[in-house]
Amino acid sequence: MHLAESGEMYLETIYILSQKKNAVHSVDVSEYMGYSKPSVSRAIGLLRNAGYVEMAEDGALSLTSAGYQRAEKIYERHTVLTDFLVCLGVDPETASEDACKMEHGISDRSLMAIKAFVERQ
Repeated sequence: MHLAESGEMYLETIYILSQKKNAVHSVDVSEYMGYSKPSVSRAIGLLRNAGYVEMAEDGALSLTSAGYQRAEKIYERHTVLTDFLVCLGVDPETASEDACKMEHGISDRSLMAIKAFVERQ
């Protein structure tokens, strides 16, 4: 299923927060992304309907298997691209911001080439 860039950003955010916290709630996503609670609620609803996110009775969010795989792939893209830009001399903060913009459109082939380059460095 095609997932818009914004959907990918939400999945990546839940993935990142779940690495840091035992339970991730919509308010955590809202604070992390700087988005309003109603915007986050709507996006989470769409991701739930698409089968990427589940919500427990207490409101805790978790990624389904499909959501986890998608989020992990997006996060890897972000990390590889950030590392690549830092290798080129870009400061880490700018590199991370730029990687966030690039991670959604780069082909798997180009990403693998960049990943191999970074690993050789």
